[in-house]
Amino acid sequence: MTVQVMTFAEMQRFLATEFPQGAQYGELLELGAGSALMKLPVQDGHLRPGGTVSGPSMMGLADVAFYAALLSVIGPVPLAVTTNLNINFLRRPAADADLLARASTLKVGRRLGVGEVYLFSEGNEDDPVAHATLTYSIPSS
Repeated sequence: MTVQVMTFAEMQRFLATEFPQGAQYGELLELGAGSALMKLPVQDGHLRPGGTVSGPSMMGLADVAFYAALLSVIGPVPLAVTTNLNINFLRRPAADADLLARASTLKVGRRLGVGEVYLFSEGNEDDPVAHATLTYSIPSS
């Protein structure tokens, strides 16, 4: 059973203090034991030619969403870092809708955390626009 060790308020404080630049990748909406929901308000700077959300914007959102999901169970570990991120772009996201990322941990060990993130255009949560799998390195205490 996964136990939540950081509350939503604690996570917001942690991110604001330790990772303020993460705000450019979205805002935290929900936090559970090994899960997080984030939202990226899509702006012109997130779009690529052709009017779709850029891959780097989606990857950044997925990465920060999983970081929050992982920290919800391991606690405030600033040096937990991405060691692998694989993303499959499934369909074109709507350029006029915000992007949502639902992250969850799959396995959290002493040294590695593995999880996945589904990305959706807001208002169309039945059809993911991307699916990412991530592995994080967890430093020894």
